[in-house]
Amino acid sequence: MKSIQVIDGAINSVYDIFQATDEELSLIFPLGEDVAFIDEVYAREPGKELGAVFKRIWTRRIPKRDAMVIHGILFFELDAKMKYYPTRRDEEAINPNGSPLR
Repeated sequence: MKSIQVIDGAINSVYDIFQATDEELSLIFPLGEDVAFIDEVYAREPGKELGAVFKRIWTRRIPKRDAMVIHGILFFELDAKMKYYPTRRDEEAINPNGSPLR
């Protein structure tokens, strides 16, 4: 199983971590990417299949203390952050002027 951290724009969001199978992860994160925005995910994938995938994933929340590795970050309602992740790879995050964030 792989771990996905969900970063939600809601004021009361707690940034939970969920487990996904390799197949489920590949539907959310295209090869080589580890950052995704929910609207882009739904634009790429058929809604019915993806809805079933998320229904399964949401049943597999794990406490943060039990997460060994985070394989992907999924943003909800935070499209303003897209400019920081143009390659959709966390390690390549940049500022709007192109300078590295790290």
